[in-house]
Amino acid sequence: MRYHNITKDDMLNGCGLRVVLWVSGCEHKCQRCQNPITWNPDDGLLFDDKAKNEIFAELKKDYISGITFSGGDPLFPKNRACVGKLIREVKEKFPEKTIWLYTGYIWENINSLDFIPLIDVIVDGKFIEKYKDTSLYWRGSSNQRIIDVKKTLKRAEVVLYKTLA
Repeated sequence: MRYHNITKDDMLNGCGLRVVLWVSGCEHKCQRCQNPITWNPDDGLLFDDKAKNEIFAELKKDYISGITFSGGDPLFPKNRACVGKLIREVKEKFPEKTIWLYTGYIWENINSLDFIPLIDVIVDGKFIEKYKDTSLYWRGSSNQRIIDVKKTLKRAEVVLYKTLA
């Protein structure tokens, strides 16, 4: 897997202060995407132990709420194995930290991935320009859902995460 950036002390991509991993690779290619530089899975830096240790150092900080996976698309087929492995490691080493994941895929097509139950919140769906709404928390267009994964799995129906608004 390759990535473009690791953002620290981020307040825009999930609840609380977070570390964000911006992975490379996306097949959705949404019109007016905010990160088209991340579409090519062969661009960016190789995700290695140095990058993982940088993320873990951030997660050790008490004031960091958790990690957010974004991109690109963390669930781009070429990324899934590495992202799943990293999610498992994060949950094992930092069980109190929350995991958020942004994806252009919809819940109904990804909920069977074996690492999904370890994620707290998934923002699903492609960014669609005609539904763009800058007043929304944690998403770019109104078609995207902020899904509370634990409640959704328990009820066997999509339960939206309660936002601040």
